[in-house]
Amino acid sequence: MPQSKQNPNSSQARPDVLAAINAKAGGGHAEELAAHITREFAKHGLRAVVHLAAGGEDMIAAARRAVRDKVAIVAVGGGDGSVNAVASTLIADPQCESALGVLPLGTLNHFAKDLSIPLVLEDAIANIATGRRIRVDSGEVNGVPFINNSSLGLYPDIVREREKQQARLGRGKWLAFSWAAMGALRRYPFLRVRMRVEGQDHWRRTPFVFIGNNEYLMSGLDIGKRSTLMDGKLSLYVCHRTGRLGLLRLAVNALLGRLREAHDFDALTATEILIETHKKRLRVATDGEVTIMQTPLRYRIRPASLEVIVPPLEQAAAAPEEQPGMLAKLWGDD
Repeated sequence: MPQSKQNPNSSQARPDVLAAINAKAGGGHAEELAAHITREFAKHGLRAVVHLAAGGEDMIAAARRAVRDKVAIVAVGGGDGSVNAVASTLIADPQCESALGVLPLGTLNHFAKDLSIPLVLEDAIANIATGRRIRVDSGEVNGVPFINNSSLGLYPDIVREREKQQARLGRGKWLAFSWAAMGALRRYPFLRVRMRVEGQDHWRRTPFVFIGNNEYLMSGLDIGKRSTLMDGKLSLYVCHRTGRLGLLRLAVNALLGRLREAHDFDALTATEILIETHKKRLRVATDGEVTIMQTPLRYRIRPASLEVIVPPLEQAAAAPEEQPGMLAKLWGDD
């Protein structure tokens, strides 16, 4: 049975797949989950080593070893936070020969859904074994990569308070998020930012700024979905001149698929974005992980920077549409 200390540096032959998953996954049955993953890969003729990671740093370290040892596939089991951590490791090594495989074990799995990767574990393993390899873009802010999005303002504050409530009060993720969101809306802090996009300056007083890796659809039933991760551009979304009631109206427009019609909402695309504020340091969320960064914030797109395994074209075209809305996109998935 796979153990957390297994890795591709062992005396055994190099595995076909290094699968890094959270040791807390599987509802307390991570060992059984690891054994199941190993058996499923074996059904497709692939030898997999499953690394039960004690935390994010452990998962990143396992991915680095796999890249160094030229393991063909580095798979990650978890939500978007885990996927971003492992993907960032692959992106950071210019000599990387490993492709990313995704085992969607999170709550929302934005990255997997936008690439039509199956959400059922066994089907996701089959995809890794039989799928095609493509190169997708990633975003970057002050050198920190992200595969989905980055945000400033309300959302990083909500995440910080949510984590405090989870640690201090033992509340579940969604309950803690709800209380944190209500607290942030009561405070309703504004950012005064100058955004330089394609050589033009845009001044805004706003509760949030959202930057996506490629463009999110802003109209119709597909709102919040990305049709491609290979267009080589960032998307910028910012609301302005709005109070709490205006933000609620914006949320209703999002749910109805009418964000493009909102007068207090801007949507732009660019390859580079510079964001300045009077604050020297700012909380920044990247795929749900919040860090404090020095300003100004320099965003750029990194075209074709990540190789990932996705379904064959005919299978992707037939995949059911199961996409969260823009409000769900702001939720950071571990």
